Amino acid sequence: MTSAAEALPGPSITTNNAPANLDDPANVRRWLQENHPKQLALLEKFQIDLRLGRILSSTTPSGGDEAGSNIGSNSSTHQKYQYGKERRLVTSHTVELLRSIIGPTRWKTAAQLLTLLRGLANELHDVGGYREPAIGNMVRRVMFIVRDEADNFPSGGGGDVESKNMEKIDELSAQVSTKLRVSPSSTSAPGRGKELSLASMLWAHPQHVTMKHSRQQSGEGISDMRIRSDSFGSTDSGAVNVTSSNSFGCDTAATQIYPPHYYMQWDKLRENVMEAIEEVRGELKDLHKNINDQATQHIHNGEIILTYAFSSTVEWFLKTAAAKKRNFQVIVCEGAPHFGGHAMAKSLAEAGIDTTVIHDAAIFAIMARVNKVLLPAHAVLANGGLVAPSGCNIVALAAKQNSVPVVAVAGMFKLCPLYPHEGQDTLNDLISPSSVVDYSLMGDPVLSEVEFVNPVHDYITPQLIDLYVTNIGGFQPSYIYRLLAEYYHSDDWD
Repeated sequence: MTSAAEALPGPSITTNNAPANLDDPANVRRWLQENHPKQLALLEKFQIDLRLGRILSSTTPSGGDEAGSNIGSNSSTHQKYQYGKERRLVTSHTVELLRSIIGPTRWKTAAQLLTLLRGLANELHDVGGYREPAIGNMVRRVMFIVRDEADNFPSGGGGDVESKNMEKIDELSAQVSTKLRVSPSSTSAPGRGKELSLASMLWAHPQHVTMKHSRQQSGEGISDMRIRSDSFGSTDSGAVNVTSSNSFGCDTAATQIYPPHYYMQWDKLRENVMEAIEEVRGELKDLHKNINDQATQHIHNGEIILTYAFSSTVEWFLKTAAAKKRNFQVIVCEGAPHFGGHAMAKSLAEAGIDTTVIHDAAIFAIMARVNKVLLPAHAVLANGGLVAPSGCNIVALAAKQNSVPVVAVAGMFKLCPLYPHEGQDTLNDLISPSSVVDYSLMGDPVLSEVEFVNPVHDYITPQLIDLYVTNIGGFQPSYIYRLLAEYYHSDDWD
């Protein structure tokens, strides 16, 4: 006689009672739940606040309210977030979350810490972090710090210790190498068919290999290894699958193999990483000050400057120039349909700056009188392109037609190692068209057949941008790729 549970059809449920380890980003949540429930509670609170937009209306971790965060009481939380909210606030909370999780948790090696960070990135991406690329950028920045500290792993410390460490590194290297199957070459000598060729030895270095664990139908566990290049003929394509690393939030089952010394324990690693995170926090704290110090280099007396909608970074940049006795005029595009330009113009006028608000339709007509265009930034892409509030692309095109220089003002936390493969859809989002058309009008037979698209951002090609003003200086779009190498590791770009 079978029980009711046995009689019910459906998939079988298996329970994994084995303790979670930091060997796969997918295990990070369960690892935190089993070993660090307080840190998991911090992560879940951050996820809820991020999803509901509470971070945007709270104070900074240092306790101070961010200025320039209100663009109108009738705007929705999402609209405020995209137009005029101080996005450094979200970034500071992200760094604070990483610091609170990395500090107390019991990871032992750089490889475990990188796996923990990748798992946290996946968790944040799943709850809407894709709308704020700066969150992923901060995780990549911390991962770069960890890699940099691990690469500076001391090789000294006594003959016995050094010898023991080298033995462990050689053992880890051998384990990685034995996982690769190399087909015999027609030119190889007998008995040497399974030796690695020069190409496969180079590409078998741990940072170029990723592993993906799966199970066969028979229940046996296998390791399906993939290499980033499929151009070498010394590998057996039947035994080795070729793949690439996956982006944050896409394939959480992939486990990356790191260089052997990343698996070594180093007592000072935690201390050095925490000190570097504090430096990042200090950089974010002084971000606007460092940007504003360059205001007088780009704004001169008698200039007419055009900007679009609301941006606290551009607002403070202009106010700083005015405070340093620069006499100039500002033309603000109203930024329909959210009309953040109205709040921007009001704030600048209260600071004593000669300000004029124009309709977006008048951008091309007024551009002939403009000396310089200042644009806000949502993200700076790897090719030097700019993701900015919707409508900025029209401004950039008009400026290009009239040979007016376009300057984008952005903090380095907006530097994003992504390429615009999707064109205008890159890092874009569509929101409710209620700000464009009233729902009560949708009963009209003509309007009911119209599809209303309300994008949040525009993608601006690097050919339309003349200069980026950041907290570490001014750079042309062609130099962005160099900054990426200084802020993120290439293995963490995806």
